[in-house]
Amino acid sequence: MPKALHPGRLHLLSLDAIDEIDAAARAVLERVGVKVYNAEALRLLERAGCAIEGQLAHIPRGLTADALRSAPRRMTIHSEDGKHDLRLEGDRVHFNPGSTALNVVDRHTGEVRQARSRDLVEFARVVDGCAHIYGQSTAMVVSDVPTRLQDRYRLYLLLKTSTKPIITGAFTTDGVPEMARLLAAVSGGLERLAKRPLAIFDVCPSPPLKWSEATCQHLIDCARLGIPSEIVVMPQFGLSAPVTLAGSLVQAHAEFLSALVIAQLAKKGAPVIYGGSPNVFDMRYGMIRLGAIEVAMVGAGLAQIAKRLKFPTHMYLGLSDAKLPDAQAGAEAMLGLLVGAAAGINNIAGPGMLNAENCQSFEKVVIDDELCAAALRFAEGIRIDPQTLAVETIEQVGAGGNFLSTRHTLEWFRSEILFPSEIIDRRSFEGWEAAGKKDTARRARERVEELLRAPPTPPREPDVLRALDEAMRGLQEAEAAGTLPEGPAA
Repeated sequence: MPKALHPGRLHLLSLDAIDEIDAAARAVLERVGVKVYNAEALRLLERAGCAIEGQLAHIPRGLTADALRSAPRRMTIHSEDGKHDLRLEGDRVHFNPGSTALNVVDRHTGEVRQARSRDLVEFARVVDGCAHIYGQSTAMVVSDVPTRLQDRYRLYLLLKTSTKPIITGAFTTDGVPEMARLLAAVSGGLERLAKRPLAIFDVCPSPPLKWSEATCQHLIDCARLGIPSEIVVMPQFGLSAPVTLAGSLVQAHAEFLSALVIAQLAKKGAPVIYGGSPNVFDMRYGMIRLGAIEVAMVGAGLAQIAKRLKFPTHMYLGLSDAKLPDAQAGAEAMLGLLVGAAAGINNIAGPGMLNAENCQSFEKVVIDDELCAAALRFAEGIRIDPQTLAVETIEQVGAGGNFLSTRHTLEWFRSEILFPSEIIDRRSFEGWEAAGKKDTARRARERVEELLRAPPTPPREPDVLRALDEAMRGLQEAEAAGTLPEGPAA
């Protein structure tokens, strides 16, 4: 179980600055408004007292305050075995892979290609073997499945493969209730699913200040089903948001508040997570980039704002703009994961991802697992008490002595010092030579193969897996989808 981290977390914003950003965002919602391309959401907003001009809704500050009062402030996303529950509260930190990559680095050839169902299954098995990555995600868009079923089928594959909680999302307007059928087949019904959620649904506004018909419907459906929705604000500095970091924080916060209002109007008390995927628009290349230092800064800033309002937090961090699991990938991943853990973000998505949010790498996810461990260790801070100050031990050893064989060292070295796996090389140069002169990527590939050689274990009871298969067949027949790729055996 991840530890509740110490309260001395990373702060980039003063309390006064947070209050200024919050007030500015509420003013933006009231004066500028948000565009809403969903008729049901517009009706909810109008009935609640919003001024509606076509698709533009002006949200009064009183309505925002009401929504803030009714939303829950903590939640647990459950794992099948109870060992990997995501407790989204306080400064508890959990990691999961980034979601919805179109491509994968082929683990046999090293070529970047479109992801397929088998890739997602194997990736999920590798993530199951990552000790510090507590959640799964629908990490890839499987290209060998009809478009209408891609969101359903990738969730189905994860439920057949892993017992860890899942971060997912829908692609079609009616996706959430249909994917909820798959989750309900595993959890024992929709009512039990609402009480013990197994998954989080990412719901993304379209910056600046806009909600599409589909994503707005996802927000409403999640609220009414009691499924936690993760509001992933996506300010693109200088493109779809102000180029100043403070301006992007204002706009992103306004977008979160608009989502909160719609969710609470759909169902009072709906569970909502304050999330984000800030990114830099690199004007030299015309590309969206996520490995930049400013991304980590705004992510930490958004988390501070969320914590000021006492919401569970999420952020896309630890991704890299590198195209292969190289030195740039390691540097950018460590930067994002370290900042995210130090900021006490509850759910950090990004391990495994390359080329911004477009590619998954088996090697990177097992390397990132080691970086997650290091980030968590950093965020725990330095324990100060009579035992750790070790004055008696220093007196015992004296000047010029040696601490190696003391009882104090034996008692404390495992809890004070992080010992990474062999993916991180700490041998002598001679030892490294004797072990084959392997670089980090090669050691990671060997770890991936080791995890995949282990025979898969069915994650759920046979009757549950049969119910899941039946639910998927129903969705398949409704779409007249024909034959789908073979999933993991029941």
